Amino acid sequence: RPKVHVIEVRFDVDRGGINRRRSGIDISMSFEAVYAWFLSLGEQYGVNPFIFGAIYIGAVPFFSLSIGWLIRNYRRGKSVVLPAMSAMFFFVSAYLYLMFAGKNVPWWVYAVVVLLLVVGAYSTINKVRRQIRAVEDERADEDSQE
Repeated sequence: RPKVHVIEVRFDVDRGGINRRRSGIDISMSFEAVYAWFLSLGEQYGVNPFIFGAIYIGAVPFFSLSIGWLIRNYRRGKSVVLPAMSAMFFFVSAYLYLMFAGKNVPWWVYAVVVLLLVVGAYSTINKVRRQIRAVEDERADEDSQE
């Protein structure tokens, strides 16, 4: 029978940290410590985590617009090459920053980035295929009504 551990988490505003009590052991983690650790990752590898995050979040609307552009061009029978390239660029933009700005980045980080890109590309391709199928189904319905 597996053991169940109950973890109590409470945020203490006065102390500026998160306290955890597990099996009678109190573990404290301050916001300042987490923040310092987060920034130290950037210093260690020459990457500003805030710039990475800004690129990552900032690229989302442009990626979505590129996918919409791709579907619109497909519906109109136009080339989808430029919208697809645009979507790919915005999809990988934060990782490009990591690859080019990063110094002494461990090999496993590159492996994780490649894995994320493969999974994300697979997911995006399936999403686009579903949308294209929906467009083709609409066309088939319109043709059958005529």
